[in-house]
Amino acid sequence: MVPEADFRSYYDRAIIKPPVWKVPDVPTYLYLGGVAGVSAVMAALADASGRPLLRRVGRLAAAFGATVSVGALVHDLGRPTRFLNMLRVFKPTSPLSVGSWILAPFGTLAGATAASELTGVAPGLARLTGAGAGVLGPALTTYTAVLLADTAVPAWHEAYRELPFVFAGSALASGGAVGMLAGGEAGPARRIAVTGAVIELGATAALERRVGPVARAYRTGRAGTVLRMARAATLAGTIGTVLAGRLRRRQRLVSLVSAALLNAGSAATRYGIFEGGMASARDPEYTVVPQRQRLTDAQGAATTRDDPAPR
Repeated sequence: MVPEADFRSYYDRAIIKPPVWKVPDVPTYLYLGGVAGVSAVMAALADASGRPLLRRVGRLAAAFGATVSVGALVHDLGRPTRFLNMLRVFKPTSPLSVGSWILAPFGTLAGATAASELTGVAPGLARLTGAGAGVLGPALTTYTAVLLADTAVPAWHEAYRELPFVFAGSALASGGAVGMLAGGEAGPARRIAVTGAVIELGATAALERRVGPVARAYRTGRAGTVLRMARAATLAGTIGTVLAGRLRRRQRLVSLVSAALLNAGSAATRYGIFEGGMASARDPEYTVVPQRQRLTDAQGAATTRDDPAPR
């Protein structure tokens, strides 16, 4: 009997160096960046369609999310100068550089728009800055997925196709849920939230089906527990959001509970993805098995090309 393979490395060290990103800084940064991006887009559309309450909620949420996410990023970096140093150059081949140049102007525009919303000063200028933040919003919701997938961390790198959709759907669900605070003007926000939740759940399921053995990092341990809770909260929030749109009584209460569930599900999804990647970086199996599989597939393809076609 041959014993089952035990994937170990010299001195029990990880094959790749796990990221030094901290909790809760980076998961908070991932989650609030998505909320801010969708809220800015929602606020710009609400402004154009004459929904002042939804516009106000969206503008304030965009500014709050951008400010706190930048604060979490700076805290993770250790010193504010490290974030400023990333703005010294623009490197299109680096997701971190591109993301820094998305986050910095977005935060500035969203902050100026929220200040005008609160003070009533320069509403015309606020419309321009709000539109600018809305243009940058979609990029803000998804660039962090590209940032994770561009690393050597197996669970993130193998999921490079689905991660942008997971993050975009998660951001739509949470941003739309925030817009549900607008009460009578929350109809568009509910549609955004439900659409995002469906995308998030579908993309997460597709991710776990396609990445093969690496999917175990998302199904076991802390990441598996958190992602199961995320799916349950997102599904419950989606059902509540649909029902809230049809209720005449207690609609406000159902909307608030559903919005809380959707945001909890979105935050848990980001944290679960983060934790799954960290677990795969620490375990040599997640690096060795995909490499061997790719090598086997390449050898099989080469053999197929070299063999003469059967007659």
